[in-house]
Amino acid sequence: MIVLEDIRKNLIEAIKTSGMTQTQIANELNIRQQNIAQYLSGRAMPSLDTFANLCVILDLDANEILNIK
Repeated sequence: MIVLEDIRKNLIEAIKTSGMTQTQIANELNIRQQNIAQYLSGRAMPSLDTFANLCVILDLDANEILNIK
């Protein structure tokens, strides 16, 4: 089962591992840094297109972030 809290935790870990700052990621996505902060705090989740682009920028497998085996 996909749980939003698990997705949030996976995003946090992926961003830490990437070495990129929230501002760098936001600039790559053409969104505000505050949006990234909201994703990581759980106050918001990225739209599907933003999520897909985030996976590309961070070189992530979407299945890992979504806990799909």
